[in-house]
Amino acid sequence: MSQIAELSNTLSELRTRAPLVHNITNFVVMNSTANALLAIGASPAMAHACEEVEELASLAQALVINLGTLSPPWIVGMRLAAAQARSLGVPWVLDPVGAGATSLRTGTARALLGLRPTVLRGNASEILALVAENEATTRGVDSTEASSSALETAAALSRAHGCVVTVSGAVDYVTDGEQVIEVANGHPMMTRVTGLGCTASALIGAFLAVQPDPLRAAAQAMAVLGIAGEIAAERSEGPGSLQMHLLDVLYRLDEPALSRLRMTSWRLQTPG
Repeated sequence: MSQIAELSNTLSELRTRAPLVHNITNFVVMNSTANALLAIGASPAMAHACEEVEELASLAQALVINLGTLSPPWIVGMRLAAAQARSLGVPWVLDPVGAGATSLRTGTARALLGLRPTVLRGNASEILALVAENEATTRGVDSTEASSSALETAAALSRAHGCVVTVSGAVDYVTDGEQVIEVANGHPMMTRVTGLGCTASALIGAFLAVQPDPLRAAAQAMAVLGIAGEIAAERSEGPGSLQMHLLDVLYRLDEPALSRLRMTSWRLQTPG
């Protein structure tokens, strides 16, 4: 089966099953990521209260944890939800927003990584910051590094923590420590819209709910967002209209549109 046909099948399965995706995410993106999940065909739940996160993690088909607007109660809720998802075999995504910018973010991200997410997704600076010996820092929540610069670290993190690692950027890299899938879809205007990285993490959650291979799920989600961004940019005059068109494109995305897919894969030379 071709990559395009496989992606189309996964997207169709997602729309048929409408999986519940529990998001503990930030105030900046709650509305936009919920709308993106609805547009692609998933069912979002946006909840972070400690008193209910374990119950919601039990009900959901995927969990997405995003560190965008941290506070101590949220950190407790994130740990409870991640532990519950892990114990029940519910796939979950960690988005270490701003790791490397402050000690709170970096420490929280590393602690949650210890709970073994199914997929870790961040920009290059965030991924580099998760390794203790690195001096990488972020500029706020923006990367100061190209995605390719974090590929070796991403592969090492994947092997150490048993998770798929996605490094987003102009080119996205998805690795399980042995294989790499490179996704070259997207448009520069997407960097002018806040929260599209968070949207990528949310979509990975949706794809994990229906695609049993986490490596393929993460790569397919990144490809879908990149393709949608390309089409939306062609219809937009700027970032404001891009946001609107992106939701419309996600909603209407079909196999002919997926023919834009630019995805390649190879195997890494692993240590030892």
